[in-house]
Amino acid sequence: MTRSEILAPLSGDGSVAAASPETDAAELLSPDPLPADRLGEAALRPRSLPEFVGQSELKGHLDVLLGAARKRREPVDHLLFAGPPGLGKTTLAHIVANELDAHLQTTSGPAVERAGDLAAMLTKIEPGDVLFIDEIHRLPRPVEEVLYPAMEDFRIDIVLGKGPAARSIPLDLAPFTLVGATTRTGLITGPLRDRFGLVARLDFYTADDLVSIVERTAGILDVTIDTGGAAEIANRARGTPRIANRLLRQVRDFSEVHRDGRIDSAVAADGLDFFGVDELGLDRATRAVLEALCRNFGGGPVGLSTLAIAVSEPTETVEDVYEPYLIQQGLLMRTPRGRVATSAAWVHLGLEAPQSDPDTQPGLFA
Repeated sequence: MTRSEILAPLSGDGSVAAASPETDAAELLSPDPLPADRLGEAALRPRSLPEFVGQSELKGHLDVLLGAARKRREPVDHLLFAGPPGLGKTTLAHIVANELDAHLQTTSGPAVERAGDLAAMLTKIEPGDVLFIDEIHRLPRPVEEVLYPAMEDFRIDIVLGKGPAARSIPLDLAPFTLVGATTRTGLITGPLRDRFGLVARLDFYTADDLVSIVERTAGILDVTIDTGGAAEIANRARGTPRIANRLLRQVRDFSEVHRDGRIDSAVAADGLDFFGVDELGLDRATRAVLEALCRNFGGGPVGLSTLAIAVSEPTETVEDVYEPYLIQQGLLMRTPRGRVATSAAWVHLGLEAPQSDPDTQPGLFA
């Protein structure tokens, strides 16, 4: 039996399936970190730890781990980065590979559907490579179980045949570093999480850090911006670098069309207002949820499904996308009886709060 037959993806019944273009690991494993249409975004990514702004504690930990790995000339221990989208998990994976002068292989949890797919990918890794799996919590359980011996012993077992005639063939892997990223830490199983040498959660960025990020991005994009303009964008970026960079590009376009191309605090405020981003960073969709709660339901309490229908959004979108930031800003509360707008929400919307406590309702015969 040839090596290509051994490394072929497993079929659904556990046997080895014939290799085909549809199941070739090369389609799941991209040597290039980003497709061509996002090269502009790739250019904004820091390429070393000193360039990376914020997350000072995590940077200190990585500096020690990477420095020790370089001295020993060994792969660094497996790393798991957790946190909300846009905080730099993918950027840190690229930095790890750059600091180790290693080749970065990228894929995502949903893309690896079968254990054979992962086995084919792992056997193509060269010594010292970094394998980055985004949304690692979405790996199927059979795939995850193949990953256990690969992470601990750099070995996988290929099952040939099925039934009583099935046999397992161990294959040794080149030493590598697995970097996982997740937005849902709670969905990662304990056995997988415990196999990572460092589990780190990225925090939201301070306004000062975001100002530095905006000014750095403006330099790369050749945008003229002063500290006031950068601060205005940073204050409305929800503590997220990805949002800050997106708002900067929007304000740049606004300034080039409606102003002289330079960005100060006034131009930044006008541009952000033009695109519907208010002083707290609420966009139109998020603000619509808050307005529906206050205007249509008197501040609540109101059920999630009712609120979602009022804004024509799925309940999952309201709960996972819009509500977290509203809760973080103290504008909305989740109670056993439903969603309730806080006094700060009424003030932010410029509305007069009802006289009675919105979390209390009159009795049946009141």
